[in-house]
Amino acid sequence: MSKTSAPERGTAMKTGKPTLAEFRAVAHPEGLLDRRSGEHWAGRLYMRRISSRVTRHLVDAPVTPNQLTWLMMAAGVLAGAALLVPGLWGAVLGALLIQVYLGLDCVDGELARWRKQTSTTGVYLDRIGHYLSEAALLTGFGLRAADLFQQQGARAWLWAFLGTLAALGAILIKAETDLVDVARIRRGLAAVEDSASVPRAAGVAKARKIASALKFHRLIGGVEASLVILAAGIADAVHGDLFFTRLAVAVLAAIALLQTALHLLSIVLSSRLK
Repeated sequence: MSKTSAPERGTAMKTGKPTLAEFRAVAHPEGLLDRRSGEHWAGRLYMRRISSRVTRHLVDAPVTPNQLTWLMMAAGVLAGAALLVPGLWGAVLGALLIQVYLGLDCVDGELARWRKQTSTTGVYLDRIGHYLSEAALLTGFGLRAADLFQQQGARAWLWAFLGTLAALGAILIKAETDLVDVARIRRGLAAVEDSASVPRAAGVAKARKIASALKFHRLIGGVEASLVILAAGIADAVHGDLFFTRLAVAVLAAIALLQTALHLLSIVLSSRLK
């Protein structure tokens, strides 16, 4: 959902509110929804249908794509902060704010493509927004599990530590991916193609295929994690304590650590760094 592969700032933009079909022809170019690593399943399933209806009304509004990206960041950070609200409402509010974050992640890129206002700054802010928002959500989840307003002592902070560990893993996984292009470009090579992501070793390739099919690694992503948090909040409301929230924090931390190691191994053993 990032603002990539479009003309530089300064190109004349289209004016006047377009029809939905006209807008989607530009804002959703061919292949956008099929990108293996660039389009979230929620975008393909429902959010692009919603966001395009919103963005077409913003084409002449006094707002820039980068300003919308800043709003995306704010929504993601607030989702993590919302988890400090005790009880089920904190989990509900966090999940709703992540949907706002996801929607703005679509809207900023769509507006940039329509206006032909994509930029390196926009791409950079988009990536920082994902790092910051997902880290804030998982950190907030750990603080929620720690029950800061009720418990004291080292045992309570164990849950906060596990949430921070999950957040660190989520950041490192994204960094491992992004740094492939950094390393290649510094060597004068082109950005990596998706086809290069398959590990050269047959055993590792098979393990990667199984992990991809199970999709357990997605649980530490913003949208998926917010749904896990919501489910844990509902279960806790029925159960009467924070058992399910704490269980979920521990599981997400374990997934983040495992996936960080496996993802790094997958990159090193693929042709992405060649």
